[in-house]
Amino acid sequence: MVKNISGKFNDSREEIEKILQNETMGFLGLCTNGTPYVIPLTYCYHNGRIIFHCAIRGIKLDYIRANPQVCFTVGKQSGKAMNHPHGGSCKADHDSAVCYGIARIIEDTNERCKILNIFNHFLQPDAKEILPKDVSRCYAVEIKVTRMTGRQQRKGTKYTYWEYNFN
Repeated sequence: MVKNISGKFNDSREEIEKILQNETMGFLGLCTNGTPYVIPLTYCYHNGRIIFHCAIRGIKLDYIRANPQVCFTVGKQSGKAMNHPHGGSCKADHDSAVCYGIARIIEDTNERCKILNIFNHFLQPDAKEILPKDVSRCYAVEIKVTRMTGRQQRKGTKYTYWEYNFN
């Protein structure tokens, strides 16, 4: 659903997905034992999933194994700061999306190869095909998105909010 400043609601999955598909850098939020960890990373959005690659060992993987529930966010400011209606320059045209979901480390070599090719072709459409023998030094992670929200601001004052829950 979409909610703008007038309170109007509309379907929204496509609008949030546009934001996710137009960016390649996002922030992954993880938490275990009450300790949060947020890290920027390169990603692609494909069919309700966020895909990224990483090393075979590391803090991200430790956190995901301990608690696979994650939050992932992207944002883009598309204009200069404008004057706030009550003074000061703090409003700017921007888009953002926040995704909640379950992360899964792709251990199987053949599945990892398939996922890494999706990721690689999103970033470099003319990239050569990655073969299973080439994926031994990195993992792929996919986040199955369960809920996502989005926000867009234009002309410094008009807000549009979206929310979509996957069933």
